[in-house]
Amino acid sequence: MAVTRTVPIGFSAGAAKAGVKTGVADRLDVGLIVSDRPCAAAGVFTTNQVIAAPCVITRKHLERGSLRAIVANSGIANACTGEEGDRAALAMAGAAAGAVGCEPYEIGVASTGVIGWQLPVDRIAKAIDEIRASEAGFGDFARAIMTTDTKPKLVTDSVTIDGKTVRALGVAKGAGMIHPNMATLLSFVVTDAALPRSDLQAIVRAAADRSFNAISVDGDTSTNDTLLVLANGASGVPPSGNAVVQVARLITTVCERLAHEIVADGEGVTKVFAVHVSGAATDEDAKRAARTITTSNLVKTAIHGADPNWGRIIAAAGRSGARVDDRRASIRIGGIDVFRDGAPVRFEPADLRRAFEQKDIDIELRLGLGSGAALAWGTDLSAEYVRINADYTT
Repeated sequence: MAVTRTVPIGFSAGAAKAGVKTGVADRLDVGLIVSDRPCAAAGVFTTNQVIAAPCVITRKHLERGSLRAIVANSGIANACTGEEGDRAALAMAGAAAGAVGCEPYEIGVASTGVIGWQLPVDRIAKAIDEIRASEAGFGDFARAIMTTDTKPKLVTDSVTIDGKTVRALGVAKGAGMIHPNMATLLSFVVTDAALPRSDLQAIVRAAADRSFNAISVDGDTSTNDTLLVLANGASGVPPSGNAVVQVARLITTVCERLAHEIVADGEGVTKVFAVHVSGAATDEDAKRAARTITTSNLVKTAIHGADPNWGRIIAAAGRSGARVDDRRASIRIGGIDVFRDGAPVRFEPADLRRAFEQKDIDIELRLGLGSGAALAWGTDLSAEYVRINADYTT
């Protein structure tokens, strides 16, 4: 029986153990993704004013043109590390370039972990040299970039265009410091589609906005947030207008699925809730309202405790900066109407409590002011989240 190919043509990956954080090489913590040919590349990075050295270096490399590979490490973020950190990021690029057989500026660099620690460059370079990239190596790469994640995040998808298959594969890490108005934590998507670089950058920005910018775990953003997308054209599908549209949907779908995996694996998370806002004056207003609800600690704790306190939802929307008129608004939670056209609806509190006890919860807010709509995802806030982040460096 024929085996269906899932990895995009021309891409391989692998990982090795360097002991980046502890000096003990007991887990995969350095990874490499390689294309057998130059790729159109685009990226979105943290909006935090404190930006890590690998983000700075990778943005410069993207400005020069195509990329051939991505090298990443976990354990240490290489942020707030001064000129030594810049040199370390460049050394990672140089070591990867030597392993791949390309120029250092053809390498994207990413790091995640503790801020303010210097990278053990020699150990990382040695680990890079040990990596033997293969099509089967993406699972190892996904594990190598994990920090507080409880599981690796890897998705594949494909689309048929003019009788040919175009594939995309994405890996990501993220469980904390996840919040809208950023890129993601670390996410890398590769595709064998052929895309002009100018189109790819627009596609990546739109995909990030619909996926990673629509999730929140804790209201914090990282110094290292990076989304990189590489397209090597190996599928042989010409980049016609229709093909570009279909590939854009493919990349967006992969990003959305990764975003769902990230929010579901959030630190201390026991529940995920989706906020559907409709009837807003504008799409931007809908986005403001939805994202404010997902980041409200009062909403998040009510969901964690299965407290049927729906007033926290409308209160969060009202402070979001969006236009909100409570006399026109309606709220439905888990299919139960609790507020309709500006008036509370009689419901059985036990029924709403049961809706809040589910692992996946749908919240609908209809504002009655226009046609604007948006969707965002959030998580509950638990004591476990506090424990994880209180012990992060120890």
